[in-house]
Amino acid sequence: MREIITLECTVCKNRNYTTLKNKKLHQERLEISKFCRFCHKHTPHKEIK
Repeated sequence: MREIITLECTVCKNRNYTTLKNKKLHQERLEISKFCRFCHKHTPHKEIK
């Protein structure tokens, strides 16, 4: 089952994005490089609870 997760910028700690993830297949936390509109650059974004 796919669940909604929130992605948080690792630099400024703002929660910028939401996405879907299948938690049965991928239990580890997701980390993606995305654009942060507060930092004005691409930064790593990690999944939070």
